[in-house]
Amino acid sequence: MKNILIGVGNVLFKDEGVGIYASKYLQKNFDFGEELEIIEGGTLGFKLMTYFQEYDNVIILDTVSIEDKAGEIYRLPSDVLLGLGQYRKTAHEVEIVEMLEICSVLEKHAEVTILGIIPEDIQSVEIGLTQNIENRFDEYIAQALKECESIGIKPKRKDNKSIKNIAQELIGSYNGEHLNRIPNEEDTTWN
Repeated sequence: MKNILIGVGNVLFKDEGVGIYASKYLQKNFDFGEELEIIEGGTLGFKLMTYFQEYDNVIILDTVSIEDKAGEIYRLPSDVLLGLGQYRKTAHEVEIVEMLEICSVLEKHAEVTILGIIPEDIQSVEIGLTQNIENRFDEYIAQALKECESIGIKPKRKDNKSIKNIAQELIGSYNGEHLNRIPNEEDTTWN
């Protein structure tokens, strides 16, 4: 079985980056062995379609635009997501739904599950999560680990880096706190 977890979003717009932060948090703090590939999908949009066709299971970490309070977490299998209708407020949400619609008519496509969290702020241009979403981040990670376990993957904790440390290593900043040095190439490599 080929499994992949994709963090989607844009770290420049506050909570819009939660999928990216979550995927990096999982990659830095857990060992998934050869059973799971983790990538940062950012705003790749339709370029992600290859993964929908080549993998058996695709887990997407992202925000969701559902009328509920910020911080609520939803598990949306692709068939449920396609039935939501109103779900499509950000550019990458539109692209993900359109990719799922296209893949649904193909002979073979992955089982796609979106773990979405309702954002509080996706309009402010700032690196970091709102306090509300940061308070729910551990639960979001727990749900992602549970989803991995549901497809037979057994993650093992290997480190305990905070989201702030991970963001600063990657971008040099988190919620207005900056590294005391300019991030180097090693810091900004998303591997």
